[in-house]
Amino acid sequence: MPDIRNVAVIDIGKTNGKVALFDLAEGRESHVRSIENRVIRAGPYPHYDIEGLWTFILGALGDINRQTTIDAIAITAHGASITLVDADGNLALPVLDYEFDGPESLRDEYQAIRPPFSETGSPMLSAGLNVGAQLFWQARTFPAEFARATSIIPYPQYWSMRLTGVRATEPTSIGAHTDLWNPFRREYSSLVDTMDWRRLMPPIGSVFDVLGNLKPELAEETGLSPTTPVFSGIHDSNASLLTHLKADHPPFSVVSTGTWVICFSVGGKQVTLSEERDTLVNVNAFGDPVPSARFMGGRAFSILKADGTAEITTADRDAVLDQGVMLLPAFPDDSGPYTGRKSSWNGDPSSLSPGAYLYAVSLYIGMMTAVSLELIGADGPVIVEGPLARNTTYLEALNVMTGRDIMTGGSGITGTAAGTALLAVGRDAKIQSGSRKASLSPDPRLAAYVSEWRTLADS
Repeated sequence: MPDIRNVAVIDIGKTNGKVALFDLAEGRESHVRSIENRVIRAGPYPHYDIEGLWTFILGALGDINRQTTIDAIAITAHGASITLVDADGNLALPVLDYEFDGPESLRDEYQAIRPPFSETGSPMLSAGLNVGAQLFWQARTFPAEFARATSIIPYPQYWSMRLTGVRATEPTSIGAHTDLWNPFRREYSSLVDTMDWRRLMPPIGSVFDVLGNLKPELAEETGLSPTTPVFSGIHDSNASLLTHLKADHPPFSVVSTGTWVICFSVGGKQVTLSEERDTLVNVNAFGDPVPSARFMGGRAFSILKADGTAEITTADRDAVLDQGVMLLPAFPDDSGPYTGRKSSWNGDPSSLSPGAYLYAVSLYIGMMTAVSLELIGADGPVIVEGPLARNTTYLEALNVMTGRDIMTGGSGITGTAAGTALLAVGRDAKIQSGSRKASLSPDPRLAAYVSEWRTLADS
């Protein structure tokens, strides 16, 4: 294969879809195009606007290609999503929005057949967050449509299939709290055979595999070369992790932030994970099990309506720290280390200025992250990726509560787009670390604040 420099990264996040060009030589992305990841409420159940995303992807590839050269295409997508594909390559059923609570109606029936946490490292989650629960509900609710499916394909590999015509699966996506994978034995879980789904599973490959070249008709439509290779694809948080697996030395932990805050512990302490506290086992790009934890930190920030542009003054810090105004878990209450707890405020948040309110919310998300890291035995520096890497208050809370160095992306290769583009350099290639120690000056009163929060949160 010729040397690859410019990789078009297709990144389907829960909130937005994005296509960007990543320059592997310079370690940066450019030519970014994005679109809202719209949920269609009509039809059999809430589902993603797949055809809208597809039109956007092809348009963005063509637009970028007219401005520069695309050497390869790689795909990443959020977890908790799966596709049912028929013999002609069409969807047998729409791609269910994992926040839809339809699968809850069969929860007891599904719970009776799902494998134990000790087998899958996958906790029982709400709504459609377990792909196995989605599939079980679809099979029971829409048996005729489900019977049309000839393949069960993870979300990143669905887009690879549309680009190449090749059907595949790989461990990072099929192993992301789906109930379908045994990460310790590196094979499908007993649920797959219980439900007779193994016959629908495409061959298991690697995220580093080239599935094929771009279909000729798509090459013609976009203007790309018909020899453009398309890589299999990777689960989005595992893409962020990959950059550090290739550059950093254990122990360390990675915090991937966005709609979800997802924590990975690499080479950390041995701990017993707790299904009840939203810890789990993910599978990294090399197929290895990784102790993990997660909660909807970005979603919380959005729903709480903290103004991320507000200036945080000394008076704002005084208002929060001196009066002990703090948000207690769990918000939202359906994910994270305090799942099921009803959130409340200690003190009066209505008295806070926009800057003080932003400060309090940012501290809350930082402290929730620190607890999640503790539960998975995280050790060594904490590397923060994504939007919260720019939130100094969040980083300070992490620093004070964990007592460890906090690192953020520097000028090197970091982030989801970078990790996805790195599929093109191969399994064994190493890179320079792009992480830099964050320069932080936490308020001296913050130690007492986080201690009080932890006491109240655990009471």
